[in-house]
Amino acid sequence: MESILAATMGAVGTMLGLAFLGIGIGLGIMGARVAEAIGRNPETKSDVVSGVMIVAIVLAVLLLLLFAFVFLLLFFNPLTI
Repeated sequence: MESILAATMGAVGTMLGLAFLGIGIGLGIMGARVAEAIGRNPETKSDVVSGVMIVAIVLAVLLLLLFAFVFLLLFFNPLTI
C-alpha cells in the first residue's frame, strides 16, 4: 500500500513538473515570436495579441484540468482499493 502511494506521489510530481516546464518553454518561445511579429508589423498588434491570449487561456484551462486529475489521483486513488 505504501509503495503504491509512493509511486503515485512520484508520478504526480513528474506530471506537474513536466507540465510546468513545457508550458513555460512554450509560452517563452511564443512570446519571442510575438515580439518579433509585432516588431516587423506593428499595425497588426491587436490581432496578434488577441490570438496569443486565446492560446494562453486554453493552456491555463488545460493546466487546471491537469490539477483536477492530479487531485483525483491523490485523494481517490483507484489502485489503493
